[in-house]
Amino acid sequence: MTPSDEILDIVDERDEVIGQAPRGEATALGLRHRCVFIEARDAEGRLFVHRRTPTKLLFPSYYDMFVGGVVGAGESYDEAALREAEEELGVSGLPEPEPLFRFLYTDDTHSWWSAVYQVRCELPVAPQTEEVAWHTFLDDAEVEERLGEWPWVPDGVEAYRRLKEFRSGRPNTSEVPV
Repeated sequence: MTPSDEILDIVDERDEVIGQAPRGEATALGLRHRCVFIEARDAEGRLFVHRRTPTKLLFPSYYDMFVGGVVGAGESYDEAALREAEEELGVSGLPEPEPLFRFLYTDDTHSWWSAVYQVRCELPVAPQTEEVAWHTFLDDAEVEERLGEWPWVPDGVEAYRRLKEFRSGRPNTSEVPV
């Protein structure tokens, strides 16, 4: 099965399942579905940053400060977060990612409910070559510096902005606590 054939739950504005569709169809038609974003930090607290492969369906060759992806049909956010983190980092035995909040991401053509997590990865990483073309761990100042220099996935930038607000204690009424 190709990534485009993966079946996703289609959800409404309240994140309630209203149907199912193959990932390729959901993307092409802009059907709202579910995604997870996992902030992975190493033992020194540096953030895992990577460049997506040029074969990715959305945002090919863009940089991202999260690992993650779509939530499969019938899969919980928590299950998807652990699966996606282990797959993209190329590790097994990762601690369960800690859920932080959810928000509805929308742009001109896409919409998905996004669950944001954090996890500490003290294991040596061997990122999935189908997903990750390049990777490194950067400290927060380096990430901030690169934000203006590299092309970043827009949903990841939005999740990063919201995560910084969440950690600063500034309330954001569009986020849903988990």
